[in-house]
Amino acid sequence: MYPVVIAPGALSQLAELVPPASMSGLPVVVTAAPIWRRHGERLREIIGRRPPIMIPDGERAKTLTVVRRLYRHFGRRGLDRSSVVIAFGGGVVGDVAGFAAATYLRGLRVVQIPTTLLAQVDSAIGGKVGVNLETGKNLVGAFHPPALVLCDPAVLLTLPAREFRAGLFEVIKYGVIASKTLAPDATTPIIAACCRIKADVVMADEREGGHRRVLNFGHTVGHALEAITGYRRFRHGEAIAHGMLAAAHISHGRGALTGGDLRRLSDVIRRTTRLPTVRDLRVDRALDVIGRDKKVDRGKLHFVLASGIGGTTIATDVGETELTAAMRRIGMKA
Repeated sequence: MYPVVIAPGALSQLAELVPPASMSGLPVVVTAAPIWRRHGERLREIIGRRPPIMIPDGERAKTLTVVRRLYRHFGRRGLDRSSVVIAFGGGVVGDVAGFAAATYLRGLRVVQIPTTLLAQVDSAIGGKVGVNLETGKNLVGAFHPPALVLCDPAVLLTLPAREFRAGLFEVIKYGVIASKTLAPDATTPIIAACCRIKADVVMADEREGGHRRVLNFGHTVGHALEAITGYRRFRHGEAIAHGMLAAAHISHGRGALTGGDLRRLSDVIRRTTRLPTVRDLRVDRALDVIGRDKKVDRGKLHFVLASGIGGTTIATDVGETELTAAMRRIGMKA
């Protein structure tokens, strides 16, 4: 396993906190313009005068076209096997820069410095990197553990409110799958708790062959919603919130989740923020995307159900009838 540093003000102490072995070799920063404008000066001690490589901001940047652009930059800057890629930004930056690092010269080291709540509690941990295709989310990717993850909760103070609340839905996910007491009260302890939960799961199943699938609670329907709206309507966490509700309805229908727990989950999601609507989205389009989901293995969809708050189970027999009913329950149209 790799070190995960979680400390308010960590960016201001970057040179002291980062183990020298993590940064030996030519470092290059991959980021997005809004992040660099707010926080870029804090990395100057590490990268000196070398400019960062900018990628577009937002989910639509998770493409092979952007990855190819990074390859060109890596080549022009003379990166070799000793170089390190610093992914400085939210989940999209981490996924794209991490995938480019995983595949350039058969693998460069990557340091993840996540700057959104969602990335700090989830996507920067675990070593899964990748990009989207038109047919679905994260269909091209790799397992590429970082050399280091550095989380500074202080950078979250500059996040837009919508972005912060979208990250809270991943916190709620961890509460459902592994922690009855987890609630978004204090940022630093919450980030640490989520990281511990994910680290425990990942160490037990690094390449998602079994138990790691529990981290996908809400993601089957959530990823489909992102894909059928062209990655424009939803923040990732917002789509996952809808997906968690759909999964909870299936769980309740099977008797695995009580009506009380279903209401608790629905209430905490509703209190977090008002979600973008799904009322104009067709169930059949979502089902088409789900059929091509990377969680389909040997023709069977591995679907994560809630077995109470704090536990999950994996089902391989969730079919179109249950999925359709659940998506109708969250407001989608037939």
